[in-house]
This record gives sequence, structure tokens and C-alpha cells, in this order.
Amino acid sequence: MLNGRLYRAAFIPFLFALAIAAFSLSPGPAPDGSTLAPDAFEGAPAFAELQSLARRYPQRRPGGFGDQQLAGYVAQTLEGLGGTAGGGFSVRTYRHSAQTIDGERALTTVVAQRPGSTGAPPILILAHRDAATPGAAAELSGTAALLELARVFSARETRHTIVLVSTSGGSGGDAGAALLASDPAALGLHGPFDAAIVLGDLAGTRLGAPVVVPFSDGLGSAPLELQSTVAEAIGQETGIQAGAPSVLGQLAHLAFPVALGEQGVLNAAGIPAVLVQVSGERGPGPGPAAEALSGERLEGLGRAVLSAVDALDTAPNVPQSAQTGLQLQHKTLPMWALRLLVGTLLLPVLATALDGLARARRRRLAVGRTTLWTLSCALPFLICVVFVYVLGWLGVLGATPATPAPAGALPLDARALSALAAVALTFALAWLLRAALLRRLGWGAPANPELGGLTLVLVLAPVALVAWFINPLAALLALPALHAWLVLAAPGRMAIAERVPRALAVALVLVGVLPVALLIGFYAAQLGLGAGEVAWTGLLLLAGGYVGFGAALLWSVAFGCAGAAAILGVAGMGVHTAPLPAAQREVTIRGPRSYAGPGSLGGTESALRR
Repeated sequence: MLNGRLYRAAFIPFLFALAIAAFSLSPGPAPDGSTLAPDAFEGAPAFAELQSLARRYPQRRPGGFGDQQLAGYVAQTLEGLGGTAGGGFSVRTYRHSAQTIDGERALTTVVAQRPGSTGAPPILILAHRDAATPGAAAELSGTAALLELARVFSARETRHTIVLVSTSGGSGGDAGAALLASDPAALGLHGPFDAAIVLGDLAGTRLGAPVVVPFSDGLGSAPLELQSTVAEAIGQETGIQAGAPSVLGQLAHLAFPVALGEQGVLNAAGIPAVLVQVSGERGPGPGPAAEALSGERLEGLGRAVLSAVDALDTAPNVPQSAQTGLQLQHKTLPMWALRLLVGTLLLPVLATALDGLARARRRRLAVGRTTLWTLSCALPFLICVVFVYVLGWLGVLGATPATPAPAGALPLDARALSALAAVALTFALAWLLRAALLRRLGWGAPANPELGGLTLVLVLAPVALVAWFINPLAALLALPALHAWLVLAAPGRMAIAERVPRALAVALVLVGVLPVALLIGFYAAQLGLGAGEVAWTGLLLLAGGYVGFGAALLWSVAFGCAGAAAILGVAGMGVHTAPLPAAQREVTIRGPRSYAGPGSLGGTESALRR
């Protein structure tokens, strides 16, 4: 039913796109350096204060008593450095309500601002105070470093205004940083901001990668200039090679942006931000790893942050546009080149599928009904999406933070297991309802598996095309499925045996879902999640609104196509396709070139069949 020659010829634009992409590679920007020695950051007092804070405020649930007491201590310490007239900070405290790991809570944000000598946009330094587990001393090291940096900047003149922010909600939901990103005026601040450095675990003993976390909750990441400047400072002061995130990590975060840390919401709002955290994106986590501390590491990373801020203060302003390219060694592949490559890889599938649709229409095959059968496979997934949204709206799930929470912040408890079981039961009932509806309408599985494979590609291809317009790396997840499942539509034409063995058909289905499986596996390993925690996190991303309804609809149709492919692969492609009636057979034999008999100009029954 499909034209294999057209499919192969449609790859020619990809060769040109590959050549263009090769020429589009550009070297990464050089890091900015500082001429000031960062020795003013004293590690011993900072480490002593960290230990004191950990003893005095062991319980710091967001909005809780310990968190509020610590907010008061931070504000009092910053006020003790003197006002702006004496070179100190103007300190303000704000109260607001937001979703956290404990549900809706009243949170406190402390903002300290010291004007610069010029009108250059402010540089933000931010750390959260709260923690999901008692103790969590390593997580508290960002606050200790923030207070020591405040002491340094109270006695140092800068070109840029320095803004120090102590937030709550960083244990899950990033509520304080989200308010700063969405409405800085509510905190008495005015943008735009030059850059932001988020202080995470600076004293932990477990080393993870990357130390400089640039990822965003939206498309893109922190500008390369900011990443390289902070990474260079860390390398000089600590000897740790912060480096760039891995290619797999970049692809995963670009295809499905999920970021832990306050830098995620800041980057998504257009504020260039990186998270400095020695334990990598995952953080110190619960347990002994969150309590093991190193004063030497706190001093080294604190001085690195000070050096980076000094470098940003003297350098040209950081570009406000997010970095949306792909770093390959010391080169950068821009997003427009990635979009071009993915688009030209979609072209063979789109051209072949449309040609197959025209052929099926000429043969008067039931394309519409088979397409509806394929779409019906997405119905159970969509019902589950609506069900999860309703659960979140009714508050049945408890806390539903607006951004992902670290491992252990929202444990897989009895409520979580009950919710997952309810969603699984809803899916099973929805699938049975779909089957009953199809029987009532008289729509069984496609009698012609090739037609079922064609409509499968015809449904998935528009989903990939919409994703490509929004985020080309998201469309990359569907590419293996589109190309592999073309075989289900025309095994003979795609150079596969006329009879596709059931094992090969199942293998083709698995190839199609492999990118999504790898994406889930990457995030599970990166964030330290088990199988049940992955499902629970996905459910919370839906219920909290992190995944919008439009994106959830596209994912439902994509998963429905995977279900349809599984049905065709297991039940349909393991048998010979029944021969078509003579009236529906496609005419493939032509006469000599000099033939000018009846039908050569059209109008006969045989020509109409073509």
C-alpha cells in the first residue's frame, strides 16, 4: 500500500540538512574571569554557622515553625550588616501562600538588596531554607553560604545591584522562586535581571554531576556564558571539573523539560539561572548523605560563587535568551539546526503516509473507520488524564506542588498507592468501555492489518508534527515509532517479507516505544526514583498542572497509537493478509511506452481504479 521508492527518495533533504547542521556548529563562549581574589569568603565561620543552624532548626518543613523561625534569623542577620547608607542591605520580608509538599502553606521570603554603582541589572543569589526531612544539614549549606556572601558584599562595591533571596518551598514546588520569577514586583524587585545563581548543597561529601545545573522547566537552559563562567570558577577554586551536562541529559531535558531546583522556574520565566550543587541535580537526598558535611568543600564552593559573581559584575550583561542548542564537546549545535534535522526526518514518513492515504482512498478502503478505531485506543489514556485532574482539583491526592519534588519529599505511602490503584482501575474500566463501544458500533480490529498500520501512522504523524512546531526535540521521541511502524502498514513495500513474523512485529512495536522508555529510565536514575515512585511522580505532574491539558492530550494520542501498534503487532501481522477483491486491487502493471490503446487517457474502469 505504501511506496517504498518515495520513502527512500524523501531522505535526500535530510542529507542536505545534515551538511547544513555540520556547518552550523559553533565554538562555545569563553568564560568570564574575575581579577579579585575570593579569599574574602571565610569557610570556617560559614561552616560553624551551618552546624549551628542545623542544631537550632532541625525541623524545617515549608511554612512550618522551624522554617519561619529560620526566616526571622536570616532577616535579622542581614539587617545586622547595616543599611544601604553604610554599604549594607535593605531587607524586606514578604508573606504569601502557595502549594508545597505539605499542601497550601503560608511561606516567608526574605529579600536583601544592595544597590550597585551603575544602573546595570541586578544579580540574584538565592537559597531555600526548608527541607522535607529532619536535619538535612547539607541542604542547609546554601543558606549558610548566602549569609557569608552577604557579609562579603556588604563591604564590597559592585557595578550591579546584588539581591540576596532566602525562599521557602524548595523542598518541592519551588514556590518562593516561582513568585520571584512570575511577579518580582510582589517582592519589591524590578527586572530584568542579569543572572541568578541558586545555592544548593555546597557542603555535602557526595559528588554528583553536573555540579552546575542549567536545566529549565521550559524549553532550553541557562545561557552558555553563565554556565561556563560558573563552571570555570568552580574548577579554579575547588579543582572539581563541573563540565557540561551529558548529551543524553541535554536531550532528555530538552525533549521533556523536568528540572529540580529553583533555577528551573527562573529559567522558564526568562531569568538566566544556574544551580550550584555538589551532589548534582538529584541533591543530597534523605538519609546519612544529607548529614555528611565538609567545611573544606563549603569554603571552596563559596569562594567559587563569589568569584563567579565578581566575574559577572565586570563582564557584559548575560544574554537574556535561553540556550536551546545542544552542546557537543566544545561545539554548540543551535536549535534551528536541530529543528531542521528532525523536520527532514519526519518528511519521509509524512510523504509516504499521505501517498498511502491517496492509494487507500482510490481503492475505496475504510480509512475513516479504521482511523477512528486507532483513535479509540487513546480514549482510556485520556479518561485517566481527566480523572487525575479531577483528583488534584478535589484535593484527594493531598499536596500537588506545581513543579517536581525531589525523591523522598512526597513518599510512596498508602495514599499514593491508593491513588495509583484507582488510576489503574480507571484505565482497565475505560479499556473495557472502549471494547463495548466498538462492539456496539460494529468496529472490530482492522480486517486488513496493512490498513490498520497506515492509519496508525496517519494518526501519530500529525501528533509528531504539532510537537515539532512546539519543541522539535519532543518530536524526536516519535521518530523511531513512525519509521518502524511503517513496516506494519506495508511489509512488502518496505523491503520486509510479505508475511511479518509475530516476533518481528512485536520487536518493531518495542522499537517505537524505546525512546520514551529511555527517557523515563533516565529521569528515574537521575532523580533516584523507583518504579512506583516514577508512576507517582508522573501522576503528581498531571494533578499539579505541570503537564498542561494540551500536552496531556498529545501524549494520550501517542500512547493510544502505541496500544494500537501492540494490537496490530501481536494479533494482526502474524498472519497473511487476505487477498483483496479484484475491484480493490491496485494496478501495478503497465503496458509498453508506445501503448496508446483504450484507457491510456483515462476514463475506463481500470484507469479509475488507479
